Amino acid sequence: AGLTSGQRQVTVQQGPLYRMEGSHITLWCKVSGYQGPAEQNFQWSIYLPSAPEREVQIVSTVDPSFPYAIYTQRVRGRGIFVERLQGDAVLLHITELQDRDAGEYECHTPNTDERYFGSYSAKTNLSVIADTLSASMAPQVLTLTEGDAVELTCEVSKSTTQHTHLSVGWYHLRGAGEHHAEEILILSKDFILKPGPSYMQRFLEGGVRLNKVGNTTYKLFLGGVKPSDHGQLYCEAAEWIEDPDKTWKDISRKQTERTSLTVLSQGRDLSVDIAAAESSLFEGDTLQLNCTVEAQKSSSRHFQVIWLLNGMEVARVDPQGVLTWKEEYEERAKLGQLRALKPSNTIYALTIYEVGLRDNGTYHCSVSEMKTPGDLNGIQTNLSSGIQVNVKPIGRHMLLSVSTSTPQVTAGDSLILHCEVQGATSPVSVQWWHLPPQHPGPGELVATMEQDGSLRLGSAYQDGGTRGSLRLEKASSGTFTLVIPSTLDEDDGGKYRCEATEWSRGQSWTEQGEAAVTVSSMAGLSLRATLRSRIATVRYGQGFELVCQVGANYSLEEVPLSVRWLFQPSPPTGPYHELVQVFPSGTVAWVAAQSHFKQKAQLMRADTSFRLHIHGAVADEEGTYQCEVEAWRRNVLPLGQPAATTRSNAVGIKVVLPESKLQVSTRDNSVEVASSADTAIECRIVSAQNNSQLAVTWYLLPPLADGTPVQIVRAHYSSMLEYGPEFSSPAQKSRFLSQRVSSNIFWLQILSVNLGDQGEYHCVVEEWLWLVDAWYKLGEATSGRTRLEFKLPGEQLQMEKTNDSLSAREGEEVTLPCLLQGARLPGSHLSATWFRMKESGLSSPLLTLHHDGTVQSPQEGLAARLYLRRPAAGDFSLTLSRVESGDAGLYYCQVQEWQQQGEGKDWAPQASACSGYTQLTTIPPESTVVSRICSSPSLLNFILCLP
Repeated sequence: AGLTSGQRQVTVQQGPLYRMEGSHITLWCKVSGYQGPAEQNFQWSIYLPSAPEREVQIVSTVDPSFPYAIYTQRVRGRGIFVERLQGDAVLLHITELQDRDAGEYECHTPNTDERYFGSYSAKTNLSVIADTLSASMAPQVLTLTEGDAVELTCEVSKSTTQHTHLSVGWYHLRGAGEHHAEEILILSKDFILKPGPSYMQRFLEGGVRLNKVGNTTYKLFLGGVKPSDHGQLYCEAAEWIEDPDKTWKDISRKQTERTSLTVLSQGRDLSVDIAAAESSLFEGDTLQLNCTVEAQKSSSRHFQVIWLLNGMEVARVDPQGVLTWKEEYEERAKLGQLRALKPSNTIYALTIYEVGLRDNGTYHCSVSEMKTPGDLNGIQTNLSSGIQVNVKPIGRHMLLSVSTSTPQVTAGDSLILHCEVQGATSPVSVQWWHLPPQHPGPGELVATMEQDGSLRLGSAYQDGGTRGSLRLEKASSGTFTLVIPSTLDEDDGGKYRCEATEWSRGQSWTEQGEAAVTVSSMAGLSLRATLRSRIATVRYGQGFELVCQVGANYSLEEVPLSVRWLFQPSPPTGPYHELVQVFPSGTVAWVAAQSHFKQKAQLMRADTSFRLHIHGAVADEEGTYQCEVEAWRRNVLPLGQPAATTRSNAVGIKVVLPESKLQVSTRDNSVEVASSADTAIECRIVSAQNNSQLAVTWYLLPPLADGTPVQIVRAHYSSMLEYGPEFSSPAQKSRFLSQRVSSNIFWLQILSVNLGDQGEYHCVVEEWLWLVDAWYKLGEATSGRTRLEFKLPGEQLQMEKTNDSLSAREGEEVTLPCLLQGARLPGSHLSATWFRMKESGLSSPLLTLHHDGTVQSPQEGLAARLYLRRPAAGDFSLTLSRVESGDAGLYYCQVQEWQQQGEGKDWAPQASACSGYTQLTTIPPESTVVSRICSSPSLLNFILCLP
């Protein structure tokens, strides 16, 4: 059997299946086409909806350690088990279906073939739905006469969202202790009426009917009731669903409360009932039986009562009250051990004192109605139902057995021991003793349970903080369970003895038994932890996951583990910082100083694997990570000291910015402009990130600068403008404007260009991107240079270009030369502007004589001390009065020739020229003035002054 040349095929019950929560369900699985032994092994797993890719092992026919922790207890308690139908077919049983049992089930058969060929597993889906079926009927006690009719109503409803059918049936129980119900009439799931065998003829004749009223009401009609209808009636509803294999499965059943029906024979109203004060007795107790006669006008009628034990007469009382004992009971009656009384015409009593085992059995009373007190034959006779009397022996019959469900445990695990007492007829007291493995002797008392259920602990077990709160419970009528929640060490192993003592009538009997357990210490536990990450370098905003895998020198199943995650920033600033600790209970404790991790971290655990997932990584999460794992004794609170601790290897995580895509045009350019005109310098973006923001900073390199550009203005990515120190005055801010004219073009607009604006301009562009929690700079690029030059239509004017050096005593005045040479255009006007050179190389205008004769001084602090004497037409020398130490510096002038463009039209510059430089040195008042004129000193250069 099981040998075939075909390929292996595993088949599982076809899904999806829908089953009710709380019900007992089965799933079948079989394999064919396999090689190897006839008896194949099966393993069942589940894939939960919350983690559809993760296998959770449930139960195996070959490996007891196969179940994951969440199923271990249910498998051990046979709440989940596998029933083998034959060598290659099994049933998975779940005795009480839970909502968390929903998912995709996989049946797997380990390979026994010479090679892998075929399928080795199959899957099916199981959905757990709420049980909404309800059935109700008001309980009644009915007494009818033979031939009467009765109607009973049953309310049945359901609210299942799946397509299901209902079946509704009525059932009949004849006796009070009867368990087998007889079918009366059933409306099947296919809407077919099916009467029970005993009711078939009455159904065909219309005496038994079922009527449905509305959606939820079902009525049973019984016409012409018979004595055989006597007993209890109830309604049962079942909900059915069609499985994918086209078979119908009952997924829920509900029974109503019962209605008691008594049917009196027509014309005979005599009924008899028997009752016992106590039907379960011990030897020596007293049995009290009462026989009650119910009949109309009973006081004027004549009854004879016979007491029966197991169908044999014990005694009789005739209508006149004369008592007669059967021969075998006469002696006991004379000794006063038996007594029969007739308190009234309808009540009869039988009392047996000091019952023995011979009084066991079923008792009846038979009542016969006599026409007259002296008649020998009754008009009618009725026999009561039977009542079972059990007499149990006392003492000397007690049996005791001791077992444990925890024969081998690890320190910290709980011990569970069972003491089963059978045959005891009186209350029992129980004592548990511990016999340590290395300490022979009478043992140490663990706990005592007295006859009244009171509990007393031994001295070594009274401290609940050592081994937990010890429990001794009477789990059933004869089973006493001892639970020690947490073992300490090997010394808690050895033998545990149970002594049970039965007490009765001043005597006692004791039985004892032992069970051995082994407790392994955790002292030799050696942990190891390995930390890994699939990626070591992540980009800003991406997530990364760290996996801490724990191993040991023996199984860690059900060993409490805690993990502490540690972090050291990069570059290191000291020892590792603790981020968070996860305790065995699942409690998570974050360190306050690392709270920013809490908002973006996810902690997970699967068996001995701990995971830390960080979402949206930023620079603060760059560094080195470790995990520290601690193992604890089980079932001990508080945790105390760990049994073992280990720290993993370090894993470095580097967080990098996305790559910048910024490119700026580097082409050099030049712009020619007339004095006082407006112009714009262009900065062109070639490429950048789609969602990035740009910041642009404009720079000027003046003609005589030392090579260091001067910042004009910075336009932040937030559109805020920040001017450089040399351009921070209101006048400069109003002339230099940064503007974004399109998505990829920025302009620096310069209004009313003057000679001091000449030089080379460029822009520096920064690319910024919002990542997770802040703006980050991805990169920057520098443009090519644009040279700003003056270009006028006329010929260049002729000026004195000799470079001079003047000294002036503070408080006196000094005149700076500016002389125009050569001829002028007819009708032209002249303008002149004096400049002072700053250390940065920028020229700052001091005073301007416009072509219309108006004078303007941009620097109000100097205006009162500046004069243009103009002793001659071409002389624009500047006189600086009340010289101060801060006046020292390099000065030059620019002269422009203007001509009107026509009658009534504007004036425009036609030619321009610049003077040479004059270096002014100031001397304190007490110093001697030394003046020296240097012609073209090497430290001076000619300013670029274009016509």
